[in-house]
Amino acid sequence: MELPTRYDPTEVEERLWHQWDELWKCDPHTARPPFSIVIPPPNITGRLHHGHALNNTLQDILIRYKRMDGFEACWFPGTDHAGIATQNVVERELAKEGTDRRALGRHGFEQRVWEWKERYGTQIVQQLKRLGCSCDWSRLRFTLDEGLSQAVRTAFVGLYREGLIYRGDYMINWCPRCETALSDIEVEHEDIDGKLYHIRYPLDGGGYVVVATTRPETMLGDSGVAVNPEDARYQDHIGRTAILPVLGRKLPIVGAEDVDPEFGTGVLKITPAHDPLDAQIGRRHGLPAINVLRTDGTINDRGGPFAGMDRESARQALVARLQEEGLLEKVEPYRHGVGHCQRCGVAVEPLVSTQWFVQMKPLAGPAMQAVREGNVEFIPSRWSKVYLDWLEGIRDWCISRQLWWGHRIPAWYGPDGEVFVAMEKHEAHAQAREHYGQEVQLRQDEDVLDTWFSSSLWPFSIMGWPEKTVDLERFYPTSVLVTGFDILFFWVARMVMMGLHFVGEVPFRQVFVNPLIVDDEGRKMSKSKANVIDPLEVKETHGMDALRFTLARSATKGQALRLSTGELDEARNFLNKVWNMARLVLTNTEDFDPTAPTAPPAWEDRWIRSRLDKTVCKVREELDQYSFHLAADAVYRFTWHEFCDWYLELAKLRLYGEDPQARATCQRVLRETLAELLPLLHPFVPFITEEIWRHTGGEEALASQQFPAPSVDRIDEQAEARLGLLQSAVVEIRALRTELRVPAGAELELIVSGPEEQGRQLVDDFGAALQRLAKIGQARYQADYEPGGATAKGVVGDLSLYLPVEGVVNWDEELGRIRRELSKLDKELGSLENRLANENFRNRAPEAVVAKTEAEAEDLRSQRQRLLRHLERST
Repeated sequence: MELPTRYDPTEVEERLWHQWDELWKCDPHTARPPFSIVIPPPNITGRLHHGHALNNTLQDILIRYKRMDGFEACWFPGTDHAGIATQNVVERELAKEGTDRRALGRHGFEQRVWEWKERYGTQIVQQLKRLGCSCDWSRLRFTLDEGLSQAVRTAFVGLYREGLIYRGDYMINWCPRCETALSDIEVEHEDIDGKLYHIRYPLDGGGYVVVATTRPETMLGDSGVAVNPEDARYQDHIGRTAILPVLGRKLPIVGAEDVDPEFGTGVLKITPAHDPLDAQIGRRHGLPAINVLRTDGTINDRGGPFAGMDRESARQALVARLQEEGLLEKVEPYRHGVGHCQRCGVAVEPLVSTQWFVQMKPLAGPAMQAVREGNVEFIPSRWSKVYLDWLEGIRDWCISRQLWWGHRIPAWYGPDGEVFVAMEKHEAHAQAREHYGQEVQLRQDEDVLDTWFSSSLWPFSIMGWPEKTVDLERFYPTSVLVTGFDILFFWVARMVMMGLHFVGEVPFRQVFVNPLIVDDEGRKMSKSKANVIDPLEVKETHGMDALRFTLARSATKGQALRLSTGELDEARNFLNKVWNMARLVLTNTEDFDPTAPTAPPAWEDRWIRSRLDKTVCKVREELDQYSFHLAADAVYRFTWHEFCDWYLELAKLRLYGEDPQARATCQRVLRETLAELLPLLHPFVPFITEEIWRHTGGEEALASQQFPAPSVDRIDEQAEARLGLLQSAVVEIRALRTELRVPAGAELELIVSGPEEQGRQLVDDFGAALQRLAKIGQARYQADYEPGGATAKGVVGDLSLYLPVEGVVNWDEELGRIRRELSKLDKELGSLENRLANENFRNRAPEAVVAKTEAEAEDLRSQRQRLLRHLERST
């Protein structure tokens, strides 16, 4: 049973995670109530980062808790093919070899990506196992598995036949770097310091108008000019013709109420192929959409002398040409928002393109209703408003991507462009034969679906939909989704829409939105700031349990979670405390005989059982409400500050004493408390608790034991009051000894005065405890005690505690030092109070800084009151 002297997390964790897989298999046929979670599938390009660690730690805490609490808890794992991300990674590998995907061809490139996936795509799964994730790994799925691919095709064909998927030419977001369309929420808008160019457009018949634009290169695609018909400056220009500089194209001037007279000069160039507003105005006035960009962002042949240039080069060359021709009136600084590709960071181009879209309004209605009626609950609740606001203004979803890696769109084209959408190629051919009356050559659509399309089906496709499987019947809807707020729109909302549409039920009952990890200064973690805490490095320095516990204890319901190496150090220290506590218990109970006679339980026995029961209630309550930080803190405080700091110290009096029956009672309580504390800790720190459990003689895994349940008959308020009195007395005596600089080894006399019953309880019940914990040589109660000069006084409730220190410390010298400390303390306190009284400080300083200053001031006030008490005794 003996534990090694030192806990080695690296050895223990590496050994245990390899042994655990079989434990997590779920049985859908069991009578146990179901509890299920689907993992937010990490990208196969992924490496375990702090975001994965937080999200999956919280899921694992829930799944272990529910499994131990009698549920058939099933955590469905999987990975995502991550279209753009994976294609980019493999293309970079090819570039290193001096080749590219086009040289390999589509089939060759797909084979190369599959090879890459087999080689590297399982790394993230192994890293999740190292984190301790207790998924049912036998149910591991990949979003390009055949079963999930069938689900994707079924969904696409179904939506198409219902008229909810359509194909057409519309303005979309285009990434020139990834050479693919992007949905609106894949575009991140960032304010940049740009320029506003004022360009003269000559008028047919003489004169000119001045157009202001931030993107002069797009003027190559102009097909008109617009002014607001209410703008008196230009009312007589409507109907005239302007001449496009450099290219000489004739541009009709039209009236459009959309034009903002306050922007620039009030004259808007109309480029229907490259701006959403221009596209609307162009359609109303029949202006052609002239696309001047190739898919890689270079200017095409419609750009005249600028063909072949990239956007920036074309801008510079065009501006120089305008300057030469006297058509550039001025250039001024201008800060404005520019959309960037979420994946690669390159500025996106709005352009008209033929793409596939999903009609979102019909799907969004039921998804909003589900939240409003409480069928889906967001935790924290504020996220429901964010979700509903987005769905209220939702636009159609562009789902086609110009990539080779992903779910290929199940659509085929006949010789005349007729579209045939089908599950399989042979079905498309059957449709074509019926349409044409003969066999024809069909060509499949080159595009693939947006990765988020397959992800939106994840909660039910992973369970075997469209087949009616046992898993689907048993575990759907899932119990809770744990996710970050950054994918609320990408993923969460779409899963609700698709789940309701295809299965007729929401995919999850609750959504816990976990916070974003920031550093101890509140800054988002990024490599550029050099403030990233890498979980795989933490595993080597602190162990995964330390990381898990730090994350759990910090996971408030706010938007940010502060993470620092100091907190990781604290968690590591806590685990060492747990290990040493277990060693002490096991070492001192090796000879425990459960049949031996025992003494009645001592006050501290009754107290620790009562405190443990309240802690069990607290941990359960907070986990049920997803207050991970409060649950973790409750078990931390009980373990360290109650069991270790107090009970174990008090237990040593009987463990090393002469009464065998009292010792046996203490041993029983130690063993019982450890046996209940280990499963209580287990969901948070599974590795160290499992290792200790095995040393207690547990034959089955700790993970399969019952989670502690509260027992009302163990609540003992009387014992808690008695121990509370002892604790307060010990803390007060220790503080007095520190303030008066009493030598550590000096034993003092304690005289207790005040209410007799309470005073005698302290002295009679806890005399030995006071001697051990507060270095008290002798304790006595005396109601009428009159202290002498060199006597320290403490107060605990209605009791006065007196410590004669004559001959132990130099009383006069100590009082002089205390006066000096008070003078210094008053200056510090005055400075803080002045700062807090300053309205500018309160209004401008960060909230955390103000709170810290208030706490420092309150601490100084408390110190001041304690020191003053000694001076009062001297007068």
